[in-house]
Amino acid sequence: MSLRSITSERLILLDQPWRDRATILDQLCQRLYDEGKVSDKAAFLEAVWQREKLSETGFEQGIAIPHGKSAVVARPAFAVARVTQPVRDWPTMDGEDQVELIFLLAVPFGDDAGHLRLLSTLSLSLMDEQRVAALKAAATVEDFLTLLDDTNTSRASTPVTAGGQSLIVITSCPAGIAHTYMAAEALEKAGAARGIQVWSEKQGANGTEDEVTDAQIAAAAGVIFAATLPPKGKARFNGKPYIATSVSEPLKDADGLIDRLLRQPDGIVSVDGDNSESRTREKSFLARLYQGVSSGISYMIPVIVAAGLMIGVGQLTASLLGVTDIGNASYAKSDSTALVLCHFLTQYGNMIMKFMYPVFAAYMAYSIADRPGLVPGFIGGAFAGGLHYTFWSVSGGIPSGFLGALILGMLAGFLADYLNTHIRLHKHLQAMKPMLIVPGLSALAIFFINYSFVDPVFGGINQWLQQMIVAHGSGSTLMLAALIASLTAFDLGGPVNKSAGAIAIGLAADHIYPLTARVLGIVIPPIGIGLATLIDRMIVRQRVFDENQRITGTTSLILGFLAIGEGAIPFMLKNPLITISINITGAVIGALTAITLGSVQWYPLPAIWGWPLVQNLPAYLCGMAAGISFIALTNVFVRYALIRAGKMHIA
Repeated sequence: MSLRSITSERLILLDQPWRDRATILDQLCQRLYDEGKVSDKAAFLEAVWQREKLSETGFEQGIAIPHGKSAVVARPAFAVARVTQPVRDWPTMDGEDQVELIFLLAVPFGDDAGHLRLLSTLSLSLMDEQRVAALKAAATVEDFLTLLDDTNTSRASTPVTAGGQSLIVITSCPAGIAHTYMAAEALEKAGAARGIQVWSEKQGANGTEDEVTDAQIAAAAGVIFAATLPPKGKARFNGKPYIATSVSEPLKDADGLIDRLLRQPDGIVSVDGDNSESRTREKSFLARLYQGVSSGISYMIPVIVAAGLMIGVGQLTASLLGVTDIGNASYAKSDSTALVLCHFLTQYGNMIMKFMYPVFAAYMAYSIADRPGLVPGFIGGAFAGGLHYTFWSVSGGIPSGFLGALILGMLAGFLADYLNTHIRLHKHLQAMKPMLIVPGLSALAIFFINYSFVDPVFGGINQWLQQMIVAHGSGSTLMLAALIASLTAFDLGGPVNKSAGAIAIGLAADHIYPLTARVLGIVIPPIGIGLATLIDRMIVRQRVFDENQRITGTTSLILGFLAIGEGAIPFMLKNPLITISINITGAVIGALTAITLGSVQWYPLPAIWGWPLVQNLPAYLCGMAAGISFIALTNVFVRYALIRAGKMHIA
């Protein structure tokens, strides 16, 4: 397969007069959009700029290889610009900042091994000085493409063979295309010049390529982790000297890295593949915490989606059969097989949702401490989800919810990391540390932390909130509505939400106070935050949510109409102060608007199929629209202001 298959003559722009990086990237993105290679120019351009912020994409010989990885790219492609005068605002590895030849790579999410490998080969071929010189002198687009197709025979795709000593290199970068392979190539060449065999394992967009063998690891004098992302399978290198650096460093001084590994390594890879010392030096406490929260959220989202889908299918099908309370235990023994299935499908979704916080906390701790953090993190998340009350047959227990998951996941990660780093054992007892000592001590600590602090503190807060609701039960109608709406929106299905729901449903059952504020407080936040991820670029002319948040936002929007607020929890976990305050205000605005206009809902049916049972549905929808609009617009403007002030970044 030739490189022509992932580009075209219209994507090769020779001898252009553009003078700055912004213009070039904009023009190349426009051309990719015009040729149907990307479906959303603005979204792809944003992905490219986000990659530009991570490290230099300019290299020696006046070459730049910017690239963006985005869901708006259907299949891998690239566009080229050759400019008439060097561009001087493009940071390069050699510090010259004079770029003349730009290759913009468009990378999709998902697997397309053949095409992605071609893009990697293209990146490697541009390290050949003779080829670059020929590309700069090519008279026509056809000549240019012919020179590019010569890259299919590039020797860069195979390891450089040399005699004598050997080293292992692990490379990875955010996109897994250019830097991953170029860093490996640079170290292979530097090793060959020294007579050292360098075995390079690339952990790129295609997964792990050229995976090193046990024999190669055993013979190697050490390992170089030239990786922006956490290296996979680090435990394979137990006992080996190592250095850890960024993926761009080999392109600046590959020989210096090899010399540093042989003379003054960063340390020895620990027995479980983790080395907290190096990670601590590289990242601050807050950076590691932020990475942990982001990692936990990414693993938690599929749990929420799966649970929401099961609940939605069960409830929607039941509603079509005329049943609106399919969660009632009586339907488990219904004469209708369809209703029995709908009941257990709904309960199945509720069961899956119980694992939301254990998964979040486990992978949050895992990101902080690697494997030693998984067990205590999962246990902490189970406490946060209230699973201990179920297993211990404790009635009336109130779980700590998302705040508990944040606290326990964080403590589990840093505690396991500390124990793993500071416990020193005789070499014959080393196997006991990851299998017995670290998980045992950290799990014991999580028990006492939860028992003595997390459960009492948040249980006390929730109890106080319940008492406050009861105390205001006979007070002002609008005051009670504001209170119920705000507490319902506070933690999106968590213990505070459930406490408010228990009181509100009780008041409605006694026909004291309707559920209008309650049902609106459930649906407004997830729909509002989901809408915000769709309209941000239309409102402030740029994205204020990253790619993952936009995908999560779509899920939240859909689940919101099904009355499942948990879809918005990832936003709350990542930015709790912003999200919680906006959610509460929006829910209160929506509830008060609907009630003031005369809307009444006595039934606990916040999902879309419950709307026909609302009295004065137009007023209900008007209040709902007011709350959703407030949340969507406020999220966009607040995040935009924080980004402009440099206090928030799209990562």
